[in-house]
Amino acid sequence: MTPRERVLTTLKRKIPDKAPREVSWGAFTPSLMKTFREKTGADDPAEYFNFEVRSVVPAPTRKTGNFNSYYGSYTSKLLEKGKHDEMWGMLAEWGIVAVKGSRYHFSKILHPMANLRHPKEILNYPFPDLKESYRYTHIPDEVEKLKKRELAVMGELVVTIFELSWYLRGMENLLTDFMVNEKIANTLLDVITDIRCFQTEKFAQAGVDILRLGDDVGSQKRMIMSPELWRKYLKPRLRKVIQIAKRVNPDIHIFYHSDGYIEPIIPDLIQIGVDILNPIQPECMDPAKLKHQYGNKLSFWGTIGCQKTMPFGSPEDVKQEVKLRMQTVGQGGGLLLAPTHILEPEVPWENVLAFFEAVEKYGRYRN
Repeated sequence: MTPRERVLTTLKRKIPDKAPREVSWGAFTPSLMKTFREKTGADDPAEYFNFEVRSVVPAPTRKTGNFNSYYGSYTSKLLEKGKHDEMWGMLAEWGIVAVKGSRYHFSKILHPMANLRHPKEILNYPFPDLKESYRYTHIPDEVEKLKKRELAVMGELVVTIFELSWYLRGMENLLTDFMVNEKIANTLLDVITDIRCFQTEKFAQAGVDILRLGDDVGSQKRMIMSPELWRKYLKPRLRKVIQIAKRVNPDIHIFYHSDGYIEPIIPDLIQIGVDILNPIQPECMDPAKLKHQYGNKLSFWGTIGCQKTMPFGSPEDVKQEVKLRMQTVGQGGGLLLAPTHILEPEVPWENVLAFFEAVEKYGRYRN
């Protein structure tokens, strides 16, 4: 099978020649990326390890001026003296900034809408120009080139609605809005959903195979909010995004990412059109159980633990976990193997290699 055929067969919950695999987009943290370059002499893990999937994203904004010219009035009071934003990019074009933390790559996010008190202030905020068509004109050509390489293509819309909203507003503020400031909550969520719908249509028109959506709504043992609040505020908006994608391209595969425990809403995700569940952290949910319950409706992407096995297990532990996932979640197809999150600095290089070696050894299907 070609890489793209392998992925699409898997996502249709049929049996490929072997399980596809990847390490999530951007998952090599800076210290591990340094190790990767030193060990391999390469610059791109996706190319070096031959991932079957590649991503496409909007072009950079053509807005002129610096960050402060747009967002300084929202962020200047939040920034500590001598510190500055680090994110003039995907998140910073929303006005979201971060200051350096004390260790590794970790940063503290500052929330530019934290002090807004009225829906009109939300509407007057300088949102990015992601509804300008020039940001998507390159994508059809990129998709075609990747498909000619026999790769599956993914349109990136992670941090879709909820996460982006709390990055802007602050987690505590947004969850409070859900309870007592519904007009503010609905205004912010609606603006972001409208932008995401525009982007979704552009990605679907460009012919991506997969649309990657994602909002972390799970914590270690329970959801961040009640399932009822999720159904009130987020489910209908996600449904709208997914409906647009499937109206344009009925064959598109909808990927949904949430870390943590989200079992109460999995039937809802299926109902609104999600096809792929990610990352299925084994420390939070039982992948074999979910395969048994939903394997006829979902494919599974991830399942290799990043809280225990990848950072603290031995290379043999990593290999045995891959083998177990193939024996359980991989039965009958429908499994794309991947670590369940980014690879933090604690992950030994030997465990990264062990993951790929194990997929090659245990990930093949016998005819």
